[in-house]
Amino acid sequence: MKQHIGIVSVGVLLLAGLVAPLATGAGTPGFYTEVLLGGLMAGVLYSLVALGIVLIFKASGVFNFAQGAMVLFAALSVARMAEAMPLWAAALLGMGIMVLVAIVIERLVLRPLVNQDGVVLLMATLGVSYFMDGFGQTVWGSDIYSIELGIAKEPVMILEGVFQGGILINKDDVAAALVAALLVALLALFFQKTSTGRALRAVADDHQAAQSIGIPLNRIWVIVWSVAGVVALVAGMVWGAKLGVQFSISQVALKALPVVILGGFTSVPGAIIGGLIIGVGEKMAEVFLAPVLVKTFDLAGGGIENWFAYVLALLFLLVRPQGLFGEKLIDRV
Repeated sequence: MKQHIGIVSVGVLLLAGLVAPLATGAGTPGFYTEVLLGGLMAGVLYSLVALGIVLIFKASGVFNFAQGAMVLFAALSVARMAEAMPLWAAALLGMGIMVLVAIVIERLVLRPLVNQDGVVLLMATLGVSYFMDGFGQTVWGSDIYSIELGIAKEPVMILEGVFQGGILINKDDVAAALVAALLVALLALFFQKTSTGRALRAVADDHQAAQSIGIPLNRIWVIVWSVAGVVALVAGMVWGAKLGVQFSISQVALKALPVVILGGFTSVPGAIIGGLIIGVGEKMAEVFLAPVLVKTFDLAGGGIENWFAYVLALLFLLVRPQGLFGEKLIDRV
């Protein structure tokens, strides 16, 4: 099964990368490779946001609509505090703030709704999202702020000996890829090798059964929301350094939705694979598919990058609703 899933995911990437340029005849090998790498790097950034959604769904069975707002709130906290202290100190304080946010959410929102339907909890996270969007800007401000990670933003030229003119790549994108890989490795170890991680998975399978064997549901939810908050902090710092800390960062969660649909709502590695597929697919579609659509249907062009991910996610829902790495749920009656 794992081999089959791996073949499918690689096949999707190859299909997005090879069919489009053949259809259009556009671009040199160097240009094509540059677009491919750009898509992979963008996909890593989507994956950082999707990781938080997967963590909370994996441990509680709740889709967290507030993850994008958590990313914005964390980025605003670090950006404003970094104006008065070193970045490392602001990041540490930001982690403490996100843990405090997790405790407040558990006490005021989740605890009163224990054992309620998933739709009720979903709507609760939607309310948390709107509150955090507004409250974050009330406390920290609504201007565009910057986060300096100390990484040069100027692109560097690589593979000049392989492709004519070389390939441009951003150093901050490479740093984001390394951070995402490290997070996935740590989270995988956490869920598989620690007693707390196993308790999180037990709570996700059945809240009442987990409580009956002595697993404290409230403490588990604080832990998982705290971990998701730290992931949101990392994502917010990376996105803030790249685009500036602004309200639009919270909308990144909308792009994380097709990522978790493709990768699977319960798979940490699936969040990364799904992000890479979405990143590559939308970049390739914008560069190679858009000209074909414009020429064939006499369209104005542009914007395909905004909706391609959702179309791809819809196709996956029709063929494989649980995603590439998600667990197939069977309800017996």
